[in-house]
Amino acid sequence: MWYLPGMKRSRTRKLLAISALALVAVFFLTALAIVVDGLTDELTPCDVGVVLGNRVEPDGRPSARLEARLDRALDLYRKGFFAEVIVSGGTGEEGFDEAAVMQRYLVERGVPPDRIRADGQGVNTLATARNASRILAGKGQTSALVVSQFYHLPRAKLAFRRAGFARVASARARFFEWRDIYATAREVVAFYDYLLFARASA
Repeated sequence: MWYLPGMKRSRTRKLLAISALALVAVFFLTALAIVVDGLTDELTPCDVGVVLGNRVEPDGRPSARLEARLDRALDLYRKGFFAEVIVSGGTGEEGFDEAAVMQRYLVERGVPPDRIRADGQGVNTLATARNASRILAGKGQTSALVVSQFYHLPRAKLAFRRAGFARVASARARFFEWRDIYATAREVVAFYDYLLFARASA
């Protein structure tokens, strides 16, 4: 069958429109899956709790977002979901070691210092998962309960599984703000980046 140039252009435009709609559908379905998964706490006793870092205020206090993560981890520690905590983060633009700030916050609220491991090299989610695996290497500890914002948890759980954890549970920080909508959209791209390209070990 012969096609005139105008017919070919029309067919190309139609294929492009269908492809664009398919991508939009995948994006929104993935975002929905991230929200549902992240808002569904998977609470089960684990060898260790892992709190992922976030911004520290210029005066050295945890930001509201980070404080919510720490408070959730503290509640779960007191309820016996884990006996040890890894706090992980890098050094932000404010000049504070997030992990050290997190450790101090938990100690001030009654967690014994010898129950906390501070990972100051947790510069991103994958690094935190790898470092946690190294910290626990040789201890026979293979399960982790990860604490972060709801939209972050699906990618974090993926990273921890790829780092060798046999069981990964999760708990969301009880803190919401409008920027979480943008953060969820960004997580769609980040999740597929981890799914397709991130390796379990550096």
